[in-house]
Amino acid sequence: MRKIALILFLTTFSLFAQNETETCEILSKINTLIQSEHIYPKPIDDSLSVFIFDNFINELDPSRNIFLKSEYETLSKKYRLHIDDFINAKNCSFLPEIIAVYKNDLSRNKSFLEKINNLDIDYELKDTVRFYKKHFPFYLQENQVEKVLTKKIKYEILNDVASKHKNLDSIKTNFKTLELTSKKAIIENELCKINTLLQKETDYSENIFNYFCNYFDPHTRYFNINAKSSFLASLSKEHLSLGMNVSLNEKKEIIVYELNPNGPAFQTGKIKKGDQIVSISNLKETVDVSCATLDLISNMITSDTNKKIKLTLKRTPGKIFDVLVEKQLLKDEENTVYSFIIEHKNEKFGYIKIPSFYTDYDRNSGKGCAEDAALEALKLQKDNIKGLIIDLTDNGGGSIDEAIKLAGMLIDSGPISIITDNKKIQMAINDPYEGMIYKDPIVLLINSNSASASEFFASIMQDYNRALLIGTSTIGKATMQTILPLEKDKNNIFIKLTINKFYRITGKSDQAVGIIPNVHLPELFETIYSKEINSPTAFKNDSLLVNLEFKPYSDDTFVQKIAKESMERVAVNSYFNEIKNLNSKLENILKQPKPPMPLTIDVFFKEQKELNFLWEDIHAFDSKTNGLDIHNSNLNQFLLTLYPLEKTTNQFQLETLKKNHYLNEAITILENYNSKK
Repeated sequence: MRKIALILFLTTFSLFAQNETETCEILSKINTLIQSEHIYPKPIDDSLSVFIFDNFINELDPSRNIFLKSEYETLSKKYRLHIDDFINAKNCSFLPEIIAVYKNDLSRNKSFLEKINNLDIDYELKDTVRFYKKHFPFYLQENQVEKVLTKKIKYEILNDVASKHKNLDSIKTNFKTLELTSKKAIIENELCKINTLLQKETDYSENIFNYFCNYFDPHTRYFNINAKSSFLASLSKEHLSLGMNVSLNEKKEIIVYELNPNGPAFQTGKIKKGDQIVSISNLKETVDVSCATLDLISNMITSDTNKKIKLTLKRTPGKIFDVLVEKQLLKDEENTVYSFIIEHKNEKFGYIKIPSFYTDYDRNSGKGCAEDAALEALKLQKDNIKGLIIDLTDNGGGSIDEAIKLAGMLIDSGPISIITDNKKIQMAINDPYEGMIYKDPIVLLINSNSASASEFFASIMQDYNRALLIGTSTIGKATMQTILPLEKDKNNIFIKLTINKFYRITGKSDQAVGIIPNVHLPELFETIYSKEINSPTAFKNDSLLVNLEFKPYSDDTFVQKIAKESMERVAVNSYFNEIKNLNSKLENILKQPKPPMPLTIDVFFKEQKELNFLWEDIHAFDSKTNGLDIHNSNLNQFLLTLYPLEKTTNQFQLETLKKNHYLNEAITILENYNSKK
């Protein structure tokens, strides 16, 4: 027995040493690549140590109920200011030591949770829970662990019971039964999560790689081959897919929500809408979805390297079965440009939605969003439209090349942007095309989720007065990334690296401030969206001295007059004022400091009731229609007869658009343009 134990110890030590060496080698190569190619490389010093240590510890223990205060202080003293020294010395022993403490504490918590599961929780005991908007100090003492975990479970039980039942008297009458059911499910789920973390050989080095990259800016990051393929697939309108959508039900189970009739999941003939997904396997490892993170589940399903997926499904009344599904290349309808006609006062206006600036990275078709948008614009012009609305709301960016092409199609000629690199070289980008595919007025919709290539395109349209921008300020990302292999002769590790910044033709930058629309239209949740400026490593805003000549589409006075009249209408519009009112209520809940909360069912029920009222108000408000006459262009209507399977997606897009109240103001602006020009 002693011999086996010794061999086991030596084997474990050897593996740790091997992983430490490999981790340090990869970090060294990442640093070499960043120092050479990154637009703003920084030295490896104590600031990097603090950034990596704090972020890693916060990720492992965000609720401060795993690490003891004494353990955190020991680890902090040893590593918080010295990770840079360890990396430079090619010694990454800090990682296995932190993980060893972490897993030991997880095992300790597991034992206490198993004990709590067999004991009654005292709901007469007066307890309170405090809330913090940001990470708070480590406070946990060894003799407090059981108490803290009991309070955590107590909080989750009360929250669960209060959220699932609408009558307080009924809850109190049946509390013992409801509490037992909730307690069993919550503790089982907690134990399942801990067992997953303890049993799965998670490669925590990837977390360190990403924090190392993020230290230089929020968009530089580490990619393994799976992450790279998933990222590129997200920027394409066609990718390998199971052909099904899933959702969470009220029990937080993952349910098959929709099946694509052209997709492989539907074609198995075994999977039905409403089936519960119990586990997912890529034939190498299996994920139990009941206690896995949504990120892990998503990565397992979406990664292009996982071409065959085995789903374990459950169907009422309790039948459990396995289905093997092989992914197929499918068109991503949610990531594809589409268009509609909007009729108002006997005039027709065009609407084009660009969900992202996707491109054909594999060069199979050569088509990207610019060509697709141009095609939709030509279809709309066949119906004699008097103005065009281009919708970039929730467009997170994509290919800058596609943004350049589309901008070039909509302005006549001239410079469109300035790019800088790590050598401070300035390069002007010019319109790649002569002339315009569309010459009449344009209104551009942007919002708090429009980013990167969207901002690049929107700034060109605004500087040329080619479009009037309406909506809310954008994210504020004015940087460009490229994906580079860590080693030239190997294609299994990559770095998405920030190599350029882009500036407007005026020399101004939208970095960290975003695109400011000509007319601000209030948007639900706009004050709680995360922006570029919220990231601690985001680049600051700056500007360039430039002297580029360009000819705007309209003069500033004309545009300002149109914008001023629009702002006056928006100020008295009941719909937009109601958004302001709802945003104010949301801010009170999400941003204002929350007082300590007593752990009683009365308090939880009252809070859930107030939240339910607010969400009901938001849902009712969000379901109002705009009263506009919206339909397909003649050519798209004809194409639907040739491709009837696209009718479902088309109808969903149409119904969504009929609830978009920003179109009313966009149409009024276009009518104003036409009457004044």
